[in-house]
Amino acid sequence: MDRVPVDITLILLRWLHFLFGITWIGLLYYMNFVQTPFFGEIDPPIRAIGQQKLLSRAMWWFRWGAMGTVIFGLAYLLIKWAQIGFAPFLLTPYAVAILTGGTLGLFMWGNVWFVIWPKQKIVIASAASVVGGGQPNPAAAPSGRRAAIAKTVQSAGGKLEAVYFALGDVDVYIVVELPDTISAAAISLAVNQSGFIATKTIALMSVEEMDRAAKMAVEFRPPGR
Repeated sequence: MDRVPVDITLILLRWLHFLFGITWIGLLYYMNFVQTPFFGEIDPPIRAIGQQKLLSRAMWWFRWGAMGTVIFGLAYLLIKWAQIGFAPFLLTPYAVAILTGGTLGLFMWGNVWFVIWPKQKIVIASAASVVGGGQPNPAAAPSGRRAAIAKTVQSAGGKLEAVYFALGDVDVYIVVELPDTISAAAISLAVNQSGFIATKTIALMSVEEMDRAAKMAVEFRPPGR
């Protein structure tokens, strides 16, 4: 394989990967911090027009930005594998970094296409019905709320598992999967600093994690002994 054409191809794939990634994540922050608060402040008739026209276009670029990021990133990775060899590649620090980032990227890509986009399609279709003189889809309101939460969680590299409304002191319980406690703290700080919502974060442990904790030997001396 001629080295020069391969190097040019890798440079092109890398920049396309960056370009689509910037488009994807840029739109993610735009929708979380600009579009969603704006839709919450305007009158329903204007909101319906915005959801029909603006949201549909933003979601097109959002989901295909995610798709392009994954496609060009995988193409780059496969060519690198072919150059270095599969086993030698896995032994490099570069492989650990790129495979970790790629796994998180695939996780976020799936969230875009299979969680956020299906919910937003309901919202867009409902808005088109309202603009055309029809009735809104009752499922659109909860879908819009869930999609907005999912985008916020995704911006920290996480995945939304469930949303529950509750009776009592706490209005909403949200179950998410996040890479680490720093990501959880980042979401908590961003949401609480808005002044509109107060959150409380609780870290959950799986049964397997609790079993490992129970088997771990810990040195402890009670006071007075």
